[in-house]
Amino acid sequence: MIPGKDTQVGKSETQKEKYGAFALFDIEHFLRRILKNWYWFVFMLFIGYAISWVYSKYYAQNVYASDLSLSISNNTSSYFTPNQSINFIWGQGGNQDGVYLKKMLLSRSHNEFLVKELGLYLNYSTKGMIKSTYLDKYDSPVFVEIDKKHLQQVNYPITLLPKSNGSYEVSLPEEGQSTSLYSYESEGFQNINVYNRPPNKIIKVNEWYTTPNLRFKLVQNPGTPTIKLDNIIVNLSAVNQSVNDIVSTIGVDFDKEISTIMIISKKGYNLNSTVSFLNKSVAELQKKRLEDKNVVNRNTETYLQGNLDIIRRKLDSSAAVLNYLKTSEKLYNIKDRDEKSLDRIKELEAKKADIVSKISSLNNIKNTLQSQNFDKMIATNAAGFEDGFFSASVTELKALYTKRAEMAQIYKPNSEPIKEVNRLINEARTGSFNSLKNYYTKYYDDINKIDRQVSDANLDLSSFPEKQRKYLDAERGYNMIEATYNSLLGRQNETQLNVATNQSDITVIDPAKNLGQHPISPNIKMAKIGIISGMLLLPVLFILIGELLDNKIRNIKELLGATKIPLLGVIGNNNNENMLTVLEQPKSSVSEAFRGIRASVRFLMDNQEEKGKVILITSSIGGEGKTYISINLASVLGLSDKKTILLGMDLRKPKIFGDFKIDNKYGISNYLTGEVGIDQIINKTNIPNLDVATSGPIPPNPSELLMSQRNINFIEELKEKYDFIIIDSPPVGLVADSYELMKYSDANIYVVRHEYTEKYMLKMITEKYHNNEIEHLGLIYNDYNIKQGYGYGYGYGYGYGYGYFDEDKNYKEPLLIRIRNRVQTIFNKK
Repeated sequence: MIPGKDTQVGKSETQKEKYGAFALFDIEHFLRRILKNWYWFVFMLFIGYAISWVYSKYYAQNVYASDLSLSISNNTSSYFTPNQSINFIWGQGGNQDGVYLKKMLLSRSHNEFLVKELGLYLNYSTKGMIKSTYLDKYDSPVFVEIDKKHLQQVNYPITLLPKSNGSYEVSLPEEGQSTSLYSYESEGFQNINVYNRPPNKIIKVNEWYTTPNLRFKLVQNPGTPTIKLDNIIVNLSAVNQSVNDIVSTIGVDFDKEISTIMIISKKGYNLNSTVSFLNKSVAELQKKRLEDKNVVNRNTETYLQGNLDIIRRKLDSSAAVLNYLKTSEKLYNIKDRDEKSLDRIKELEAKKADIVSKISSLNNIKNTLQSQNFDKMIATNAAGFEDGFFSASVTELKALYTKRAEMAQIYKPNSEPIKEVNRLINEARTGSFNSLKNYYTKYYDDINKIDRQVSDANLDLSSFPEKQRKYLDAERGYNMIEATYNSLLGRQNETQLNVATNQSDITVIDPAKNLGQHPISPNIKMAKIGIISGMLLLPVLFILIGELLDNKIRNIKELLGATKIPLLGVIGNNNNENMLTVLEQPKSSVSEAFRGIRASVRFLMDNQEEKGKVILITSSIGGEGKTYISINLASVLGLSDKKTILLGMDLRKPKIFGDFKIDNKYGISNYLTGEVGIDQIINKTNIPNLDVATSGPIPPNPSELLMSQRNINFIEELKEKYDFIIIDSPPVGLVADSYELMKYSDANIYVVRHEYTEKYMLKMITEKYHNNEIEHLGLIYNDYNIKQGYGYGYGYGYGYGYGYFDEDKNYKEPLLIRIRNRVQTIFNKK
């Protein structure tokens, strides 16, 4: 069946635009090309495996990780412990104390201390033939100790080569010495004068090595390294660089179930180094946290000690007055003393002295709040109370002041965020001072009550003589000062006990250990997969690019779908040296395909019974096989006992005469110019019913000759003599001559060559066909590779192997077909 023309009435412009439009990408052909180039994938698989093996063996730098878990207890109230209430104000998580510790762990000050304490600005490694391996400090037989007062060049590898008798050769790079040197004291760079490269030198342990850009000595490792090294490479780095490198490798997470458990991890090229760093980091953090917790107690101890010194002087002065009265006035033995009243007064005045001391501490706390000097805050128990709300409000107030200082760098003073934080500060201050006001009120009420009770007791002593009352007043004053002193001394002892028994709120659950952990990266397996996949993708990429850039016709189904032009037949590849396939290989599949086309072309004509049918054959450009199609179609028509003439009207590029061994001295061009008659240009061939009129010499005006009235008359005259006139016309993609000749033809054949014709070349002929500018048009798909199958079902393209065509004797089934047939044979036997 030949697909007919799309005759849908009233086609839209969108539908018309689709005619001649091919798909950008042909997935079927792409997959065929991949299968065809299978050997490249095998080669790339081998190359990828080799590269991945070399990478994993010699270039992959393993990264290790160790971790440490700790718990954070928060069972003590402190001004310096982050309070939970502020979290809800600023939308932060519930474990604010853990967040605070996390920031400390990642802080520059904490890690800078560790860098200096552990000497982490010195990096040790060793190099094999290809790969460098990072070392822990204690893997090296010697340590490098730099002179921090001397300028040093950083990022400048120092190679130590072991020699005999415990000595080492210091080898420096051949180039790279810098005049910009680093000072470990000022932590900055300084410039010096240009100097020559320091020569290699052998030094012993504890011997200083001095050059303009370095000064260090080697210190023996107190331990015994487990590995023997052929070389040790030491690299110095700036403190800031070391800190940044370390912070970027630290990770801090919280347990999902218990938020007070923190998990700290450290990544690095050496497992022992990560273990020692984590343990040292947490140990320092515990120490720092303990110091923070003791700040308030120490402030309180200092405050109490100052007050004790003052009270002690007052007590000494009061004791001197009392002793004077006893000795000079002889008042040490007063008769008829009301001991009960005196004891009562002594007890009340001792209570008053204690309350006065608490008020003094309360005044200190109040003044500290007003001055915002929170680092000088004393404990509330010095003022005689334990108030969680007050401690929380102070902590909140401290955090709000810190927050405002941070926000002041971003927002203007009158901005809404600043106003909001100021409002919260005022609320926190009001809450703090209201708490203190309550204690002031209570303490003053207690003092007033004591004063009234003392006043009542004094009435019982009014009967004593003046001198005795003077002595009793002095004694009461001494007792009151002594009570104050004892009260302060008791609170000082309590504070000292708190300092002595205080513990860090950080408890290590699992310290970091070297348990032989495997590297966390690189993932060698995934790296191998990635490398091999990348190598396998290269041929896919090249094929894909080639497919996208390739604009040639390769698929019959796509061709018919885009053009909607009938397909007359499919012609296989011509292996002959000449074009006379039908004559020389009559039993070939190609010859049979031309016989099929002979039958199909009749359906393009309106009246098949009339004589003198004109069949015009053209193509897009030269080389697509229109002359080959013309010769063999004419031959097959002639062999079918139809009187046929083949006209070579491609006057610009004459071809026909060579295969038929005809002289091209006189041809159509001579006839159209009137030089010769019609009988002189018509030549007989070996086929009785086939004549040929060659093009003749190339004329200067071929288009004018082909469109002349003489040529039209020539064709009309031939129609009276022949059953079929086959016109080998010029390519329509180069000149427009063929379009004019199509007006006088009964059938038009457009030749498309497999993997040669460009897709865009079919746009014009397709548009003209669907715009009814050209009628009776059919396609021939030429030079198709028979091994691929025709892919559409037209023509005689079933392939070889059935013993029907001449090619079958040389036919060999494809490998996949042989495997399939073999499997079918095995199952059929069963």
